[in-house]
Amino acid sequence: MAGEGSKARGIAHLVATGFYTGYAPVAPGTFGTLVGVIIAPFLARVAVASSLAYLLLLGLAIACAIWAAQIAIGIFEVEDPRPVVCDEIVGYLVAMAFLPVGRGSLLYAFLFFRLFDITKPAPCRQAEDLPGGYGVVIDDLAAGVYANLAVRLVLALGAPVF
Repeated sequence: MAGEGSKARGIAHLVATGFYTGYAPVAPGTFGTLVGVIIAPFLARVAVASSLAYLLLLGLAIACAIWAAQIAIGIFEVEDPRPVVCDEIVGYLVAMAFLPVGRGSLLYAFLFFRLFDITKPAPCRQAEDLPGGYGVVIDDLAAGVYANLAVRLVLALGAPVF
């Protein structure tokens, strides 16, 4: 049916733009990351109950982000559309993976993730060259890994989770 394709595109658009936060007039990536800040504590509750369930949900979120980013490339007709922020959302979720959740850790992860997402140290920048939705999302996953390691270091050095 013709309506099914347009429904899928509409859902992909909603997901890709982080529930339209990607349309923020300034710093859409930062606004998209804030969606991740809202989701992370809920996802962390799953991690407490089951690491496997947590990893499955995180993997599903990443797969959905790649799918949505791929469709958004067709919608916007640009390789890495500015309003697409689902990559920041899942990147931030990786930044918070298996960390204690508190205002401090959420803030540290936010700051480090944005730093690594903006500066794109290797291999983040190289990951952008991957095709389609993979190139949009995987560089942010790498930035999330860097941020996660940085937060672990900061916490090990005694920074409060509060």
